[in-house]
Amino acid sequence: MPSNQKEGIIFGIFMCFGMVLIMTVYNTALHGFSSFTVKSAFIQFVVTFIVAFIVESFVEPKARKLALSLPYDKSKEINFIIAISFCMVPMMVLIMSVYGIILTELMIGIEGSIFTAYLKTVGLNFIVALPSQLLIVGPISRKLLAKFIKPLTQKPELTM
Repeated sequence: MPSNQKEGIIFGIFMCFGMVLIMTVYNTALHGFSSFTVKSAFIQFVVTFIVAFIVESFVEPKARKLALSLPYDKSKEINFIIAISFCMVPMMVLIMSVYGIILTELMIGIEGSIFTAYLKTVGLNFIVALPSQLLIVGPISRKLLAKFIKPLTQKPELTM
């Protein structure tokens, strides 16, 4: 887990990159790959990553505060990881599904009620986002942070 603001930003970038990658591929598969070129898929990924990172920067402090207020054994880091995931993923899904509905409307259009499409999108996104966060993106991001970033951001000890 990040131990300072710099590590927090880098960890957020890792998490956003992984989640946006998984959710973009998943949602594109739901709507069909045929409407994308490599260039348009790359542009969509970059724009979605920027939007998700901005949203994450607002959601994360609220999710952290909520996770810390829940009754669980806070002495174990895994409990905090699970608690923050269960707080953060629903908030991110609710917000990013609005973005997804707007993107879908602009690219292929939505048949029927936008509200119904939103509810369906939230449900479909949640069932992939939570396991992806808990089982794939979170563990990989923590390993990357521990292996490549933490050694660079720790202060050297003075030896006498």
